[in-house]
Amino acid sequence: MTKKHITTVSEVMTPSIHVVEGVATVREAIDLMNMHRVSSLVINRRHEGDEFGIIVIEDIAKKVIDKDLSPDRTNVYEIMSKPVVTVDANMDIRYAIRLLGRLDLSRILVTDGVELVGMVTLRDMVLRFVEPETGDSASDADAEEEDS
Repeated sequence: MTKKHITTVSEVMTPSIHVVEGVATVREAIDLMNMHRVSSLVINRRHEGDEFGIIVIEDIAKKVIDKDLSPDRTNVYEIMSKPVVTVDANMDIRYAIRLLGRLDLSRILVTDGVELVGMVTLRDMVLRFVEPETGDSASDADAEEEDS
């Protein structure tokens, strides 16, 4: 029996993370998102005991634009999500997909121990899970294991 390769989060993640400080304005965050062509930014920790935050386009839409707040006078820390759920870089993407589904998240930060090493999206993992060349997903044994 051939052993199937397990795809880890580190194989799918985007290693380039765009970081902004929490005191930045939403306008500065939008400019940074435009410059890097991304839809999310990581909010840096203030100190070693602090946690990372995240801001996504949806946060800006719901918490700034919808509430008619000024992007020039609203700081990122006022609308960010914090703490952020993280997964280990060596996690099997099947479990990361399941976790994001349960938490109704579209992306998650990736760590290697305590070091932030990337970000991975549900879209990227799902598209990678089903290999385009064969159209196969996990083996039947893997599918049975998932149900338990």
